Amino acid sequence: MRLKTCLFVLGCLVFTSLTGQDLSAYLKRHYIGEGGDTLLYRILLPESYQQGKKYPLVLFLHGAGERGNDNESQLVHGAKLFLNPEVRKQYPAIVVFPQCPKDGYWARVERDAERQQWDFPFHETPGKAMGLVIQLLDELIRTEQVDPSRLYLGGLSMGGMGTFELLARQPKRFAAAIPICGGSNPLLAPLYAPHTPLWIFHGDADAVVPVALSRKMAEALRRAGGKLRYTEYPGVNHNSWDPTFAEPELLKWLFAQKMKKRQSAR
Repeated sequence: MRLKTCLFVLGCLVFTSLTGQDLSAYLKRHYIGEGGDTLLYRILLPESYQQGKKYPLVLFLHGAGERGNDNESQLVHGAKLFLNPEVRKQYPAIVVFPQCPKDGYWARVERDAERQQWDFPFHETPGKAMGLVIQLLDELIRTEQVDPSRLYLGGLSMGGMGTFELLARQPKRFAAAIPICGGSNPLLAPLYAPHTPLWIFHGDADAVVPVALSRKMAEALRRAGGKLRYTEYPGVNHNSWDPTFAEPELLKWLFAQKMKKRQSAR
């Protein structure tokens, strides 16, 4: 029994070590914005990263539970998907996970818990965290080997809301987007519906972010003539990112999208 126990513990330690090594492939970096504020982020570069060759870039926005200043928590959900050896081989890409500060939020959201109402006010100037993400993206396009016609955006929960807002702020920049259990202002959908294909995901039993928010966005995007896929998971609560990341067609669909020509994000 002691031998079995020791082997089990050793196996757990090896597994934990390997997991840590895998996530360490995401390099720790920080970006200092125009106003002197700092945005922490992790970046995964293609295995055979070459100067002179252009790669797609995936920008992923985490949820509220992963906010902080450790530059690690943002990798909890989704990061391992892009570390899969087959994925790295088939879809070599630059993958970026910024971390929102503890007191920040990707999107502007106002929630009335008593009335169960969510509002998404849109101001000319983005919030601090969103502004830094936009600046970081500009910086990465200048300094890394990024194909500007293959910029992909995704996020879950708070990050799903941030995905919608970033699309509204830069409607001609992204080749595709995957908002997961998020929501936004449906009135903004016509800004980006003609330019960016979306695949929206949500669980119909979500007790944190109502599925109605994604349904409204899907309806608004369809009315605006957008290219849309919508997947709703029966009986799934807030963790709809788990079945989303297991979707066999997810990455095939995502990396197949490409802007017809480079367009200004402004």
